[in-house]
Amino acid sequence: MRLMGFTALWIFLLDQATKFYVLFVVFGLQWAQVRVPVDDLPRPLSVEVFPPFLVFRMAWNKGVNFGLFANFNMRWVLIGVAFAITIGVIWWLRRTGGSKWTYIAGGFMIGGAMGNVIDRVFYGAVADFLNMSCCGINNPYAFNVADIAIFIGAVGLAFLAEDNKKAA
Repeated sequence: MRLMGFTALWIFLLDQATKFYVLFVVFGLQWAQVRVPVDDLPRPLSVEVFPPFLVFRMAWNKGVNFGLFANFNMRWVLIGVAFAITIGVIWWLRRTGGSKWTYIAGGFMIGGAMGNVIDRVFYGAVADFLNMSCCGINNPYAFNVADIAIFIGAVGLAFLAEDNKKAA
């Protein structure tokens, strides 16, 4: 369980550090600019880092993945869902156990979820800024380190949980 907490902490810190760097250093925003109603947040901001493979493109996501349900005021519902998932993962791994990789996957998921919770609390929306395109496909969506961690954690738990059942 300590490994899961340690992993979650480092994922959370990495997510928040990258968001801080992109918002306040790369895009040069001031704190007052991001402490406004989410509909008034600065956009679109874009910096080509290694085009088209990596572009920092600011997007404030009020919804879930790919901006789904962004037109609904779901801020506090999504914060509650993130806490429920976090509690569920902790309860599940405490009850069933697993390998060190299972705990690391759980930490990825929890750290990413909490990173996005902080955004929703402070900004009213999740700060997404990573945009990647390749091979003639123009990706219109942006994401962040927390989103990557949640995805890795979910896939890891899905595959590693099956390994735990086989070992039992």
